[in-house]
Amino acid sequence: MDKQFIVVGFDVAKDKLDMAVRPLNTFKTVPYNDDGIREIVYESKELGPDRVIVEATGGLERKITATLTAASLPVVVVNPRQVRDFAKATGRDELYFGKSG
Repeated sequence: MDKQFIVVGFDVAKDKLDMAVRPLNTFKTVPYNDDGIREIVYESKELGPDRVIVEATGGLERKITATLTAASLPVVVVNPRQVRDFAKATGRDELYFGKSG
């Protein structure tokens, strides 16, 4: 059987990290502190993702990005506006942003 392309995505906020895994469709929220970061880095490494995507959030993403990189995970920091624009252009904005019709 072919290996699935696994992507782990993080939405970074001041107090929390939201983690989503595709195509497994799993979601998790942890506090944005040392314990929470340690937990999601461990889980990310266990998954062996092909990409780890972190949303740029005015500098809040730096700590998690540095930690994921130090753990030798394939991290990409993305511009949230470009992600939204891409979703709109491909007709998927309702999937990602809860919009309908």
